[in-house]
Amino acid sequence: MESLDLRVLGDALDWHRAGHAVTLVTVVETWGSAPRPPGALLAVRDDGAVSGSVSGGCVEDDLIARVKAGERHGMPSMIAYGVSKEEAARFGLPCGGTLRMVQEPLQDAHWIEELLSRTAAHELVARTLTLATGEVALSAASREERMEFDGLKLTTLFGPKWRLLLIGAGQLSQAVAQMAAMLDFEVLVCDPREEYAGMLVMTGATHVPGMPDDVVREMHADAHTAIVALTHDPKLDDMALLEALRSDAFYVGALGSSRNQATRKTRLAEHFELTEAELSRLHGPVGLRIGAKTPAEIAVSIVAQIIECKNAIAPTAQPVAGCSVS
Repeated sequence: MESLDLRVLGDALDWHRAGHAVTLVTVVETWGSAPRPPGALLAVRDDGAVSGSVSGGCVEDDLIARVKAGERHGMPSMIAYGVSKEEAARFGLPCGGTLRMVQEPLQDAHWIEELLSRTAAHELVARTLTLATGEVALSAASREERMEFDGLKLTTLFGPKWRLLLIGAGQLSQAVAQMAAMLDFEVLVCDPREEYAGMLVMTGATHVPGMPDDVVREMHADAHTAIVALTHDPKLDDMALLEALRSDAFYVGALGSSRNQATRKTRLAEHFELTEAELSRLHGPVGLRIGAKTPAEIAVSIVAQIIECKNAIAPTAQPVAGCSVS
């Protein structure tokens, strides 16, 4: 998995190795309608090249101008934009928006090498910067943690904070996996069918061996986990859903038409004694109603609905059937 922030760090590492001076800028606080959230990361090279973003562009332009003018900082320091309505307008910040950021010179890039290595192994890593000394410390993090800044230390998280388990390794699963990986999900794929073994090599996804219900049970799905059944085989999907609907997963979805979903719910209720409350958690037909036809379009609808649930946004569209087969 390669998130935007990890790409920024990767670029910063390459620039540092090439002999350039690099400044990292991290958004730590926002007020009003700030364009980028806390934790957003930007790298500025000594010749003005940038990677990442902390605003809609005007703030970046000012930071680039400062660097190209020779402004350098030996230690981490604070910088703010939009502290007045006039300055907010000048830098293109919406309606009084304000950004407060930490800027730090990249002196020693060894921590980036370690962080990229650990996140490549699907580890969630906390990076703590001490502003007074510029010291950086890395530690293992949990998905419950958030960015923290107390004025003295800044702790940011890198790596997969959210997990997505896909049951099935078909063409649709591949499209969903690629999109979810771009959104910082740790993507896991389970499919015990031998005929699909050749499709299990997916960019940004990890194959999990075993039967789907065993995998769901053993992964201890928590409130940062989404599970989607895409095999269209009740023997695989239903058993996985049985475990998923009884777990703490924030999202559980299944491919199939409205008629198939009604039949599935009846089957799960009668044979496995799932309660109405548990069954009501099932998103099926999976995805938002956007008129999706192709696997890529259906993948967009599925990932969009997962993001909607992750961000606790009230549903604005009805689900769309992931398949026209009844």
